[in-house]
Amino acid sequence: GFDFSHNPYEEEARKLYGDKAVDESNAKVKSMSKDTLNEAQEEMTRIYTNLASVRNTSPKSNEAQEAIKEWFDCLNHYFGNYSLEAFKGLGQMYVDDERFTKNIDQYGEGLAKFMCEAMAHFADTNK
Repeated sequence: GFDFSHNPYEEEARKLYGDKAVDESNAKVKSMSKDTLNEAQEEMTRIYTNLASVRNTSPKSNEAQEAIKEWFDCLNHYFGNYSLEAFKGLGQMYVDDERFTKNIDQYGEGLAKFMCEAMAHFADTNK
């Protein structure tokens, strides 16, 4: 599941996206009601489960791109304003940082790699 009480990736996020973006995201999470946090956790779990179910298709397929758009929209809805470039960078972090890979691949082996490729394609084709 998703735990918003502690972010072990905050230091990397600050290096990648800057203090302002991370502070805004943290403020947004802290201002969420318990119901909204639960809603976000449920939505994220649903999206990851859906992505895991399509991970054996091409990351460029319509099915994969529709699923990854849901992830992009979810991040922007709950956590701040992700540019396409930031979204692509986040996907790269999913495979570059084994903590991300291990956590994401709990939903299905190879999901982190699939998401990285799908996020890159999404960012590159929606510029």
